[in-house]
Formats: sequence, C-alpha cells, structure tokens
Amino acid sequence: MKLTFIGLGVMGYPMAGFLQKAGHEVTVYNRTTSKAQQWCSEYDGAYALTPALAAENADIVFCCVGNDDDLRQVTIGEDGVLQTMKANSILCDHTTASADVARELAAVCQSKAIGFLDAPVSGGQAGAENGVLTIMIGGEQETFDNVRPVLDAYARCAERIGDVGAGQLAKMVNQICIAGVVQGLAEGVHFAKQADLDVAKVIEVISKGAAQSWQMENRYQAMIDNEYDFGFAIDWMRKDLGITLDEARRNNAKLPLTALVDQFYGDVQEMGGNRWDTSSLHARLSKKK
Repeated sequence: MKLTFIGLGVMGYPMAGFLQKAGHEVTVYNRTTSKAQQWCSEYDGAYALTPALAAENADIVFCCVGNDDDLRQVTIGEDGVLQTMKANSILCDHTTASADVARELAAVCQSKAIGFLDAPVSGGQAGAENGVLTIMIGGEQETFDNVRPVLDAYARCAERIGDVGAGQLAKMVNQICIAGVVQGLAEGVHFAKQADLDVAKVIEVISKGAAQSWQMENRYQAMIDNEYDFGFAIDWMRKDLGITLDEARRNNAKLPLTALVDQFYGDVQEMGGNRWDTSSLHARLSKKK
C-alpha cells in the first residue's frame, strides 16, 4: 500500500520503518527535515517537506506527534494532510491526545469522505523498536478492519475499543494504571534500600508472585542504579495525565491517586528531570533532604 507517516520521534521512527520493511511504499514527514533524511537513508523510503505533500495519493496516513496542537497543525493546518488526502483513504492517529481532538478530526474527515481512527499506542520506545506495541483504537468497524492488517507490522495487540474517542479514553486508563504501579514500585525499592536488603534479590522473588508487573520487571534496575536517562519522558507523562485529569473532571471520575502521582512527577521536574524516564519517581524519594 501507499502509506504516509507523520512524526519521526522515538516511537514514529521505528514504526514507520516496520511499515517500509513490510513491503509498503512509505513517505515520511518530520518537522526536522534531517531526521526524515536519516530515516530514508536507513529504510530506503521517501520524505516530503510538508505533511500535505507527504499525504498525496496515500491510502493510509499515520500520525504520531506530541499533543493536540501538534496534531491539528499536521492535519487541519494550512499544510496539513487533510488538504491533500484523497476520498476513501484513512487517517490513523497514533498520538496520545484528547478524545475531543479525535472527535474533531473525525468530523473533518467525514466531511471529506475519509476514514478516521484514534489509535494511541502503549509499549514505549522498546515496544516500538521491537514491533510489539499495544494499540487501543476508536472508530468505525469497517475502517478498523481495513487498517488492522497493516498495523501487524508493529503491533502485538491492536483492538477496536469502540467509536471515535474510545481509543484515547482507553489510553487514559492505561496511564492511570501505570502511574499507580510505578509509584508503588518506587516506594517498594526505596523501602528495601532503607532496610538494607538486597533489592535485586527481593525483586527476583516478589516478581514471581502477586506483585509482578511489567514495570517491576523492566524498571526496578533503573531505580536501583538511579539511572533515568532513557525511556518515556516525564514531560510526556504529565501531558498524558493532564489530559486524563481534564477528562475525569468532565465525566466525574474520582482519581485521587492519579492526581497525587501527577504532583509527584511535578516534583521530579523541579529536580531537573523533565526528560527522565517515568521510573524516576524513585529519585524523588531517594534525594538528599
């Protein structure tokens, strides 16, 4: 298929690469052109200087950018993909954004006879690089069915949750659950250190029982070593949690733990950890008073 991928960050870069390696004809766009040129040299694809040029004649256009405003700019902006996308093509958005912007874009797409899916991803940079992402999708069943085989290039699990917006709402649930688990793990590792236990041995044992989690198995070593210069940046997590808390105020969901952990991430930002991985919640507990 003729595909377009907009946004070559730590997630989009390998995702677009998997599409090209799967045999599709991929054209990419990135705000920093040198990154698009680097991608082309690695994957033998093509790049364009604007989203609109990249999307010309594409069957499916994928986006993976920073936030609602970035998404609007590359889709409905003056040089956005919706200026050139053809009728009966599909816009599949992998950005973690609000349900509101998903519904907004879906309405514009409908007016142009273009399909739309909100399809945020989970699995982090490692999941993108290894092609094992989990994708939560909102949109019409037929549109999902048309895109689903293409997503196999980088997804371990891709499921339609419901109508437009449902994908973004499911991603909010994902971030709520992660926030609580990481804070619990950070406190557990901190307690073990204070108790002069062999933390690695403790984790080896308890990870075989009811305390087991992906975060425990993949982030405990970072907490032991106090090394956080990798992974999913706190700035992005706070963006996600902000969207989630805004939605909770609208639907009257009570999220006291999520709100508290969001504040804890703010503390880490004040420590200079804006680009640290989310496991750096432990740094807040272990810093010298």
